[in-house]
Amino acid sequence: MPDVPETVGTPDGSTEFEHRPTTDQSFENALAKARNGTRLTVDDAVELFTTGTDRDGIDHFRKEQVLEAADRRRAEVVGDEVTFVANLNNNVTTACNTGCLFCNFKDRSEQFRSDYQEDHGGFTKTPSESREIVRDALDRGIYEVCSVSGLHPALALDDEHREILESSDRGDLNYRSPEEYETDPATYCEQLDAMNVGNVHLHSMTPEEAYHARRGTDWSYEEVFGRLKDAGLDSVPGTAAEILVDEVRDVICPGKIRTDEWLEAMEAAASVGLDMTSTMMYGHVENERHRALHLQRIRDLQDRTGAITEFVPLSFVHEETPLYERGMVDGGATVDEDELLIAVSRLFLDNIDHIQASWVKYGDTQGLKMLTCGADDFMGTILSEEITKRAGGDYGEFRSFQEYADMITAIGRTPVERSTDYEQRRVIDPDADVLGPQLGPRADGTPLLD
Repeated sequence: MPDVPETVGTPDGSTEFEHRPTTDQSFENALAKARNGTRLTVDDAVELFTTGTDRDGIDHFRKEQVLEAADRRRAEVVGDEVTFVANLNNNVTTACNTGCLFCNFKDRSEQFRSDYQEDHGGFTKTPSESREIVRDALDRGIYEVCSVSGLHPALALDDEHREILESSDRGDLNYRSPEEYETDPATYCEQLDAMNVGNVHLHSMTPEEAYHARRGTDWSYEEVFGRLKDAGLDSVPGTAAEILVDEVRDVICPGKIRTDEWLEAMEAAASVGLDMTSTMMYGHVENERHRALHLQRIRDLQDRTGAITEFVPLSFVHEETPLYERGMVDGGATVDEDELLIAVSRLFLDNIDHIQASWVKYGDTQGLKMLTCGADDFMGTILSEEITKRAGGDYGEFRSFQEYADMITAIGRTPVERSTDYEQRRVIDPDADVLGPQLGPRADGTPLLD
């Protein structure tokens, strides 16, 4: 496990970092700019996140003013529709040596080798297994497959990449031959080709995975994403972002790519014609200025590419993670912080239409509340979800269309089935006798599960 700087120890990390949540701006000025649609600055965002740096703690009257402004902006931008997607998560492997301290999804890859005798509880799927999982889900009506996996040392981009890795004498490439493992994960391109069944939308290959898929070569990210697109990739998840400020990354994920490389990879994906999402994983050691800087980098990326379809705030689930076990955090974000993160994201990201509320992270009740704080998308059915569950999340792994319709109409909004890129949309009739997906290539309106 990578070393962690000894100076970091308090839950919010605010006293150890160069970037601190102090400004010369006032809350009132920041709120006025938010209300009239003026593009916000980082200082404006800090004032809104903190409900004023002139006061300690969250001022609940001010918080409600921020939430109201964000909800009004949401109505202006996207109306009263709440969208969701019929999707499947098919994570290929939990094998990973990156050592991120916020994560309990991974299993040390040494445990997957053929000579390891003990049970480790992890998994690696072959391409044929991935294909069977997707085929079954496609018959149920899904039309998006999201695949985000650990960085298995045997995974290469394609056969050419494997030849390069096999012939290299470098010891810093985190590569081992598939023959050393109990299960061969094949290559990224083979996995994507296997999951590319019946016109399903493949949403996969984070910037971190793209880095893994070019290690040991001089290939550009454009080359990597171009090959992945040829193998069936349709869009890129903007995860592995965590907080896009290096002094935070140095603490929570020192083995991951830096901020500039994450941005470079995302721009490359856009340049070859791939849509992408964007995320922020917050509520650990970062402070409000880090959150604001992250939003600025996402907004600037969208200004350059126009390829981001949605922003997805991810509230840190702490219970089973090294950050919590080592005493570096004593919990995750508060409810106030969650609501303000959604609201300020809506107000700051003036070039991204859709903000997602994650019922996996927030639960049903709070997830619905987020839809009144600026969010307009409510995730998807996710027939499998291991990452949050392994970190201690307990809000479930599946959401039916009937549940979506009932919950969304209960808050006076309109439930809408959507495609991954938001281009296809279908308003749901909550009073229909049977509710299921209809946009998928094999969907016929019947429920995903019996």
